[in-house]
Amino acid sequence: MNPVDTQTETAPLDVSQIRQDFPILRRKVHGKRLVYLDNAATSQKPQSVIDAISHYYSHSNANVHRGVHCLAEEATEAYETVRRKVCQFINGDDPNSIVFTRNTTESVNLVAHAWGRKFLGEGDEIVLTVAEHHSNLVPWQLLAEDTGCKLRFIDIDDEGRLRTDHLDEYITEKTKLVCMGHVSNALGTIHSVRTIACAARAVGALVFVDGAQGAPHGPVNVETLDCDFYAYSPHKALGPLGIGVLWARRDLLEEMNPFLGGGEMIRNVSLERSTWASVPYKFEAGTPSVADAVGLGASIDYLMELGMENVRTHEKQIVSYAMERLAELPFIRFFGPRDPADRCGLVSFIDADIHPHDLGTVVDQHGVAIRAGHHCAKPLMHRLGVVATARASFYIYNDRSDVNKLVDSLLEARKVFGL
Repeated sequence: MNPVDTQTETAPLDVSQIRQDFPILRRKVHGKRLVYLDNAATSQKPQSVIDAISHYYSHSNANVHRGVHCLAEEATEAYETVRRKVCQFINGDDPNSIVFTRNTTESVNLVAHAWGRKFLGEGDEIVLTVAEHHSNLVPWQLLAEDTGCKLRFIDIDDEGRLRTDHLDEYITEKTKLVCMGHVSNALGTIHSVRTIACAARAVGALVFVDGAQGAPHGPVNVETLDCDFYAYSPHKALGPLGIGVLWARRDLLEEMNPFLGGGEMIRNVSLERSTWASVPYKFEAGTPSVADAVGLGASIDYLMELGMENVRTHEKQIVSYAMERLAELPFIRFFGPRDPADRCGLVSFIDADIHPHDLGTVVDQHGVAIRAGHHCAKPLMHRLGVVATARASFYIYNDRSDVNKLVDSLLEARKVFGL
């Protein structure tokens, strides 16, 4: 029997009303109500985002920055309006410091190529963490192979927090760049970005923050974080797939080489040489994904209307309840900080007797969508001493009834395996 589904704290969001805005949440999976708990992979999209994309294609579809006709001017204004919205969303001070990419992965690769290959060499060091997503690890490995720079890694403690007590052992005068996730996609840990950035500043190093799991889940202020680069994927924050965001300090963008060559990113072209467009267009070669940018703008509107402080409060409440319910199951072990204030809305766990892939398959039969695997964080799994985990990640349309459904499905999985 589930505990009574009541809130003991004031609910910052009206989840029942929010659910009405997401058409996919009305469908059933295997005859059961869909309980979508794979938000760390991608979030669902509200009708307003779907409508914004459809409206663009139906009324203003044209290429941007090139035509002088009515549709081209409408498309260009819509595209650039979103750039301003993104800047406001992360509390930047210059819209031209926003570069549109395809996703966080491309943003990381852009910085590795355009900044790293120009400014790093043998004897230099990049400091990362053992908790990084492969997207914030592999590009730096490739850079190290090409330039001869060295990678070093900050360890975690037993609850998945970064070891900030010995930063002087990792961050030294050889450190030129510190790269870290804002939030761990596998543990939910909210990392101490500001503390680590302070150590980086002391030795003159730059700071890159992978915000893929940070920007969707609470207020972001790039100035307060004291970072130099911040990247995130809007598809994890109600936006469409296929567009990404890179924010960087304007002076750094000015110094960096282009990432891709072609149309739009040029100022002048002759047969012998080319010169580059101003920032940020220097990094936006070719026709951009205008419709996805429009969808991104609509997703920001939706989140800003809810209030990112409310989003954060909601997630703390639901992850606290999830940890409380999972702690009732003696066969479940979960990872990451025990204090909900130190994590975002996800819980990574294992069943002592059932492989995460089998667990994910069985709970899916009950309409519950979770993630199972290494979560693109194999080094972290190795550090934890496990091959994989199951991960339930929550968002604005999840509530306690979804947690209860998850727990019920975990109990049913035990029955399936005769445990």
